Amino acid sequence: MKKFFALMTAALLTASVYAGEFADISPKDVLSAAGAKSAVIIDANSPGSYKAGHVPGALSWADIKSDLAVKLPADKNTLIIAYCGNPGCPAYLQAAKAAQKLGYTNIKHMPAGIDGWNEAKMPTEPGK
Repeated sequence: MKKFFALMTAALLTASVYAGEFADISPKDVLSAAGAKSAVIIDANSPGSYKAGHVPGALSWADIKSDLAVKLPADKNTLIIAYCGNPGCPAYLQAAKAAQKLGYTNIKHMPAGIDGWNEAKMPTEPGK
């Protein structure tokens, strides 16, 4: 039983460390940014999920990760929004940390992910 509680404590601590690394942004604010084209939005889900439907204008992490420095704008203050499947999904961290490593300073996370986006009946577009 002690091992179980130690494991649960470690899991919660790890989740809280990840949760605070990048500021959260709501689906409503992401929709506004997508409409205004004021952010680079990165979908860190699988290519199949991206193809099925993603936030309008979002780039597929799988498609851009090998050429990220070229795909992102020169302005390091550009808003970068990363998301994945749902609040428990850590895949967005790869994209967010890669942008941070390149010197981007305005990186946010949409914790609702594509699941929350779809539940809120926000518009999606299919991938190629």
